[in-house]
Amino acid sequence: MLEKDFMSYEYMTKQVNAKEQTRTIDMYEAFGWEATSTTTPSIGNVTISFRRNRKQLHKTELKKLERQAEEINRNINQLNNSKTMAANIFAYSFGIIATLILGGGMSMVMTIQNNLPVMIGGIILGIIGICLCSLNYLFYKKIVNGKTKQALPLIDEAEEKLADTLEKGYDLLQTTEL
Repeated sequence: MLEKDFMSYEYMTKQVNAKEQTRTIDMYEAFGWEATSTTTPSIGNVTISFRRNRKQLHKTELKKLERQAEEINRNINQLNNSKTMAANIFAYSFGIIATLILGGGMSMVMTIQNNLPVMIGGIILGIIGICLCSLNYLFYKKIVNGKTKQALPLIDEAEEKLADTLEKGYDLLQTTEL
């Protein structure tokens, strides 16, 4: 009869953005986890299943480093989101105001008839609204570029901390002494 080596595993699943799939798999592999499957339950998201040997050496230290890496990764994601958040809020608000100005000009032209000064005022107001709508994207890009310049050094610093944490986890996996 063939003798099998029995190994028990602990399991976990993580749901992440599809863009973060590779980073997440690399991150958890540095702590002894092995990606077993991936599924896409919704558009843009991926569920990754992991397993790890229950008798993993240095498990306590690996869990501590894993929590640190998860926190650093959350921080990186927040910094990446902060690059566009203020610009999105401004663009939506400014776009609504510009559209209201455009709509006001159209209303003046279409509802008040036989009044040439109001019609000319409505046309001018509509042109101003169109110009403001056109400028919205330029303002958005300028704000995003400014926020990106502010966030990049912080993101680079966090990426370096994450890399150091992953290296520590990988080094622990390579040691065979308890």
